[in-house]
Amino acid sequence: MSGTEGTDRPRFSVVVPAHNEADGLAATLTALAAQDVDAAYEVLVVDNASTDATAAIARAHGVRVVAEPRRGVCQARQTGVDAARGEIIASTDADSVVPPDWLRRLDADLRADPALVAVAGPCRYADPPWWAAVFPPAFFVVVDRLHARTGRLLYLTATNVAFRREGFPGYDVRLTQGGDEVDLRRRLQSWGPVAWDARCSVRTSSRRMDFGLAHTLVVSFGYHYGLTYALGRLLPRPPLGSAPAIRADQAASARRWRRGWRAVVLTGTALLVARAVRRRRRER
Repeated sequence: MSGTEGTDRPRFSVVVPAHNEADGLAATLTALAAQDVDAAYEVLVVDNASTDATAAIARAHGVRVVAEPRRGVCQARQTGVDAARGEIIASTDADSVVPPDWLRRLDADLRADPALVAVAGPCRYADPPWWAAVFPPAFFVVVDRLHARTGRLLYLTATNVAFRREGFPGYDVRLTQGGDEVDLRRRLQSWGPVAWDARCSVRTSSRRMDFGLAHTLVVSFGYHYGLTYALGRLLPRPPLGSAPAIRADQAASARRWRRGWRAVVLTGTALLVARAVRRRRRER
């Protein structure tokens, strides 16, 4: 990866956990290769028991591939941290695209205040359903305002965070969903001050939201995120496994189904309204 030649230790190590992410990984790595930061960096793809071409695509892009056969996003991220050589660990996802100034902004934030242990920023969804285009940005505004008032973070997204490697308390590798966001936020803020940069935004996939609002609230967040995280914190051995991987074709199929269902509802509503209007005209 460009930026690492001729240096003993890069400034940044970008850790990208990946389980069967062949569909979107190339876009992620292309964006990471285009960073305009004036500092050395490396990119590590942690191949988390993939059965597709994830590792081959990563190698074709010239990045380091670290194998982690134990399934779990926290395990994968921790393995990446353990293999990293950089002073700063930057975390993103294999279905996300970072802007060219991503590392430069993170670097500037951390250099501006040596007391900071980490810096985080928001994400925005690519081609989201209407509710995901409205509510997450509004939520990140709340996160921003609360941080400005109290210095505390209500939430951070694992696709857009960087922390100093020295002194890092580590991930809880027992955890799956929520462990690399809710639990990481808790651990970082117990370690030291965490900055929030609202201008440093990352674009990420909305594929899990393509199954609809109810599925997102009840299954994705309620079960795989909230319940799994809570039980993982309470019990020595979490009883629930990771959420199933969502491939691009599955998300596209769900998106087509949702749009077809919406068209049926809108057409039916229009027909009912037209019938009611005709009836009222006849009654007159």
